Amino acid sequence: MKRLLAFAVMTLSAGCGLRAETDAKPGPAAVAQMDMDWQDAKRDRKVPARLYYPKDGDGPFPLIVFSHGWGGNKDMYAYLGRHWAGYGYVVVHVQHLGSDTGVLAGGGAGFLRSMLDPRNSVERPKDISFAIDKMTALNGADGPLKGRLDLQHIGVAGHSGGGFTTLAIAGEVFPVGKEAPGFGDPRVSAGIAISAPKPLTTNDYDQAFAAVKIPVLHVTGTNDNLPLRRNLWIARREAYDHIKAAGQALLIFNGANHMTFAGLPRAGDQGTVDKRVQQLLQESSTSWWDTWLKGDAKARQWLLAGGFAGELGGDGTFEAK
Repeated sequence: MKRLLAFAVMTLSAGCGLRAETDAKPGPAAVAQMDMDWQDAKRDRKVPARLYYPKDGDGPFPLIVFSHGWGGNKDMYAYLGRHWAGYGYVVVHVQHLGSDTGVLAGGGAGFLRSMLDPRNSVERPKDISFAIDKMTALNGADGPLKGRLDLQHIGVAGHSGGGFTTLAIAGEVFPVGKEAPGFGDPRVSAGIAISAPKPLTTNDYDQAFAAVKIPVLHVTGTNDNLPLRRNLWIARREAYDHIKAAGQALLIFNGANHMTFAGLPRAGDQGTVDKRVQQLLQESSTSWWDTWLKGDAKARQWLLAGGFAGELGGDGTFEAK
């Protein structure tokens, strides 16, 4: 419980809006920001969201929906959302009530209760699909995004619990009671799963991922370990190893731990590692989206034919299949 509480405190710190600056070259577009407070009437559920989007230009711009980690919120991971928007994407950071910063009020016990409640795992992918519905509506309504979205090219990304959410949207099935329902959304074209936990099912990983048909970039680090369900970093490659669909890639950063990807500023050697990892993640993830959401042949060549591996150097390993 002490280790769980320590992780909850780290997550709370990351959720307070602190974030490290990175050196990746910003995109050419000026970035605008807008907060939404959506209500899903069918589920009687609030879904807050923060939007980052190119301030100018007609588009259409592909859509990316981002899912925060357990105990996080829509304010986090701005270093990714703003970067992608600068390169011509509309990015939506969804906040998942029931597994957001609100669960940290009860310390480690509240965090654990939230993790063990299957309803939170079920609501997360539903929040993503609902956000896509709302963005579709915004594309047709008067406002700054009217007619500017490319809804034929949609990506979903997330960190930790958000990595799980990404894989669930991609088609991973997981047990809910005696059943293992699917929450995949066929509108999604590609994904990025950062620090995704090992599959919740312990039976057949091939079966758990059989319905995943989209390209997914899987990201972790050599210190990306958590006590919850013995999520050691090496287990975070299970999805990559067991998904049979083409277009899978695995990026492992040397020295990165679980909180590196959240953008929490830290001093000393770890802060140096974090800054470099975040820069490389910005670059590689943007090329991933350009490859699969924009059909950019140059981005694909750089990412998959050795350009990124050269940039990565000794800071990690990259493999694709």
